[in-house]
Amino acid sequence: MHTPEASADGLLTLLAVARTGRYTAAADLLGINHTTASRRVAALEHALGGPLLARGPSGWELTDLGRTAVGAAERIESTLLGLHADTDGDLHGTVRIAATDGFSARVVAPAIAELGRMHPRLSVDLLTVTRRAPSTRSGVDIEVVVGRPSTYRVGPTLLAPYRLGLYGSEDFLAATGMPRTRADLGGRPLVYFIESMLTVDDLDQARVVVPEMSDRLSSTNVLVHVEATRAGAGLGLLPCFLADTHADLVRVLPGEVRVELEYWMVVRPEAARRREVAAVADALRARADAMRDALLGAH
Repeated sequence: MHTPEASADGLLTLLAVARTGRYTAAADLLGINHTTASRRVAALEHALGGPLLARGPSGWELTDLGRTAVGAAERIESTLLGLHADTDGDLHGTVRIAATDGFSARVVAPAIAELGRMHPRLSVDLLTVTRRAPSTRSGVDIEVVVGRPSTYRVGPTLLAPYRLGLYGSEDFLAATGMPRTRADLGGRPLVYFIESMLTVDDLDQARVVVPEMSDRLSSTNVLVHVEATRAGAGLGLLPCFLADTHADLVRVLPGEVRVELEYWMVVRPEAARRREVAAVADALRARADAMRDALLGAH
């Protein structure tokens, strides 16, 4: 009886689905239709004798067998890319990163811009999220999260500590008065994350430093926090490295209201073998190191 064999097309299609989390997006990347992508993965599952993907909250995620198959797919991809590699070691291919909004804007974007000038064929997909790092995340090569993640397959790397401080706009403080003590914060409007939707324990616990304050404008996006604070919606509990770039924002009670947090990076083992992923991870570490004073709100 003939035993079906795993095909390179099937493996590369599985890799695309794992990276994007969706068959339609994978099909677009490969220049095929959704039906062909689905048929290739189904044939690969038949050949390997088990399911390779399972539905997750954010799309299709790899099973244990799927992760093994993706390892083989990445080796095929690396070999194919190597056939076209320049002799000067130019990097190319796509690296997928998930990171928080603020870190993405101030650390990831400049780091990738600089790396891209040296390697113009390198492509980066950046997903901005604020959540815990799941232990079996598929479709993302590098993930940057707040707080040490409890992943069991991946050793996380501490990128950098950073601080939150309380800020108000000059106009808002002129109209409402500058708080001189913690008691002056009682009833003041707070700009911060939506408490019921926050899944990052470290950010949730930051609220304990301002229990006297009342929510005024809450958002899942820290860049909205900054702009809302600048607009006078209230006092914002903001990352210093974002707030300190705006001359119209004033630090409130800097010696009393401060939150110490950390950025951690997780690189999937399957992705770490790719030169372009390693180069991007190194660039993020270098950028975070260069911004250490700014991240800590040092003036």
